[in-house]
Amino acid sequence: EVQLVESGGGLVQPRGSLRLSCAASGFTFSSYAMGWFRQAPGKEREFVAAISYSGTTTVYADSVKGRFTISRDNAKNTLYLQMNSLKPEDTAVYYCNFNPPREGSWGQGTQVTVSS
Repeated sequence: EVQLVESGGGLVQPRGSLRLSCAASGFTFSSYAMGWFRQAPGKEREFVAAISYSGTTTVYADSVKGRFTISRDNAKNTLYLQMNSLKPEDTAVYYCNFNPPREGSWGQGTQVTVSS
């Protein structure tokens, strides 16, 4: 059974940083492209960043380009999202999933709140 467990969220001030983690199990993590997605209150879930199975290729939404960095450790079956220069509009629940995402693989997400 595929399991994706996000962690690392919290309350941070504007211009602060957070590092999210996603622990994967139940599949061969190193064989799949993965992504981070987020859903703000009252909005649809949106793409944030993606990374190839090997980690050599990354893609970012324009809204986070230059501030967020996606990475992975295939030996640890873990996906990361380093978020710097956070803005209030980054407030959302953040999820990891395959890229493209699989409907039945959404986890509980981790809340990120950017506020002074």
